[in-house]
Amino acid sequence: WVALQLAFGETGRSASSTGALKELASQPFGGVAIWAVALGMTLLVVWRLVEAFFGHEQEDGKKKLGKVASSLLKAVIYGVVAFSAFTVALRSGGGGGGGEDTLTARVMNLPGGQVLVVLGGLAVIAYGGFTAWRGWSEKFLEHLDVQGKTGHDGRAFRIFGKVGYLAKGVAVGVVGGLFVYAGLTHDADEGGGLDEALRTVLEQPFGPYLLAAIALGIGCYGLFCFARARHLDR
Repeated sequence: WVALQLAFGETGRSASSTGALKELASQPFGGVAIWAVALGMTLLVVWRLVEAFFGHEQEDGKKKLGKVASSLLKAVIYGVVAFSAFTVALRSGGGGGGGEDTLTARVMNLPGGQVLVVLGGLAVIAYGGFTAWRGWSEKFLEHLDVQGKTGHDGRAFRIFGKVGYLAKGVAVGVVGGLFVYAGLTHDADEGGGLDEALRTVLEQPFGPYLLAAIALGIGCYGLFCFARARHLDR
């Protein structure tokens, strides 16, 4: 929703995860909703950590290492969002954007910091590419039970998942690209999170249309997550 507002002219709106949380907090019962998001994201972190250490025992070799690394990376991403949610909840909408840039600058000042930022950016790009591939190949359907993959509902869930995973992959990939560029140019201001990524898209030719497409795609991903929760293949 915040990305759509950016696409259609509200350029003063923050598109970072914190900005989106502030938008949620400003709504009726927003405080309760923010605490629910914070606790939910914390549970996601716990889930991914448990999955990383105990959930891939049936795999072996490089495949196991890849899945463990993916689970740990997701735990980090969810942890960042959880921290943002707790910050907004505790400070009544405080703790504005810019935390990503500060972290980038701190890492950049470490020995070998540029290399670390570039490697981190490449890892994020890889995750974005993997996410987009899951969407294109429809591998996400493995999460749904038979009922979730058949009939009219199943066709809708397939569309939501395909569009959603592709859009999420693109958005995450742009974030990673910003970190790589920041590391190569030694300019921490060029790094950033989803806020800077969406604004970068907005500045391109046909940017508002591209940003609107990404926003709608991320919305589709959200709808698929509800379908996954309802029809999870256990």
